[in-house]
Amino acid sequence: MAEVEVPHAREVYELQGQEPAEAAFEVARARGRLHHAWLLTGPEGVGKATFAYRAARRLLGAPSDECYGVLGVDPGHPVARQVAARSHPDLLVLEREGPDGKARRVIPVDDARRLGEFFSKSPATAPHRVAIVDAADDLNPSAANAILKTLEEPPPRGVLLMVSHAPGGLLPTIRSRCRRLAFQPLGVEATAAFVRDRTAVNPEEALRLAHMADGAPGRALQLAATGALKMDDAARELIGDLPQVDESRALQLAESFRGGAGSVQFQLLFERLAARVHALAMDRAGQGIGPLDRWADAWETLQRLPREADLLNLDRADALYTALGELRRAAQT
Repeated sequence: MAEVEVPHAREVYELQGQEPAEAAFEVARARGRLHHAWLLTGPEGVGKATFAYRAARRLLGAPSDECYGVLGVDPGHPVARQVAARSHPDLLVLEREGPDGKARRVIPVDDARRLGEFFSKSPATAPHRVAIVDAADDLNPSAANAILKTLEEPPPRGVLLMVSHAPGGLLPTIRSRCRRLAFQPLGVEATAAFVRDRTAVNPEEALRLAHMADGAPGRALQLAATGALKMDDAARELIGDLPQVDESRALQLAESFRGGAGSVQFQLLFERLAARVHALAMDRAGQGIGPLDRWADAWETLQRLPREADLLNLDRADALYTALGELRRAAQT
């Protein structure tokens, strides 16, 4: 399969299926009833960050271009070009990507504290100053409290757009000070079409990716780009061979987990194994085949080990063999 390019949200000018959220925001903007903070909620990959940049361009003064939807603007407009180049003086973006271009574990407090100084100034060239937090879920506790301080003292002509995939994990005081906009998945068929239009995958593979992403187009495109189909095939083979384990295949997978790129493959394999164990357990439960306790334990292990490996810097190969041991025990019941 040809390499799949996943553009950053600041480089995307179209958004499908989120017209209700865009219309609600545009009505508030046009009527002068713009809330100072918006919490953009929904599953990962449904277009929340894309919306944030679309809204930011309009708030920064780019005129509407209906060819690109409710909040669309001409990509060639100077505001759009400045946003894409990360050079607009009235836009601040907080994200996990650090100054060196590498992803960090969290958004640190020093980044969050920049919001206070940013919003203390009047807009340099635009009608508003705009800040995007992508995603609020990545704020560490101190950073979240720094954001809260900004929310408690709303800035004049300042708008904060916060992306959140899991708003239940945010501070209640943050949630209560924001107007929420909910974003829904596009649906499996529409997502499969979205993937086919942007990649070289065949229709069957596009549908698999759409199901894996639960109808979230951005997530499906990311899965295509990171080799999720290959990891899903590996998960199917491992589950299908149980209670036996192909040791050479397991070793091959463990070797693929090395380095930064290996971390992505590691996470994907565990995600696909967990999904297939869940489907298997549901099928067994529907047929009255039990017991399911060990399958539940295996699923919990598959959920837990990637988090522990990331936080505690555990050996990924050891994590894989631990998981395979749990799966073998479950299959022997």
